[in-house]
Amino acid sequence: MRPLPPGFEASHEILVTPAMTVDFEDRTDARLGQLHAVYATYWLVKHMELTSRKLILPFLEEGEDGIGHAVSVRHLASALPGMRVTLTARCEHVTGNRVHATCVAVNELGDVVGEGTTVQVVVPTSVLERGFARLRERFAAAQAAADERER
Repeated sequence: MRPLPPGFEASHEILVTPAMTVDFEDRTDARLGQLHAVYATYWLVKHMELTSRKLILPFLEEGEDGIGHAVSVRHLASALPGMRVTLTARCEHVTGNRVHATCVAVNELGDVVGEGTTVQVVVPTSVLERGFARLRERFAAAQAAADERER
């Protein structure tokens, strides 16, 4: 990875849609289904990780990729469907292959919707692919063993 300077920022703007509101999708218990028609925390986390990825992309070298390692978020205010939210990730420091960033999300009214931190780990793409291939193999073997037990 090319040097990523502390203070470097990346931004991402989203338009909150009804699909981004709180719905835990458990249709057996209304308390775990569609709850609040506001931007859900889990979407906020996704968008912070996305913005943090945008932060590292200009610095990745050929054959490198980043993968999320840690996310910590505090959801501080709401955003309604139709509102724009701007997310900004700022590089705080790089330790080895770990990029530590702070993130903030602000709605179009100026309310801080959330703040947090992320860590992206930069590794050779081949290392990621080998790890994913091993996981696929282990999963296929576990499925085959379960199928065999059912017979």
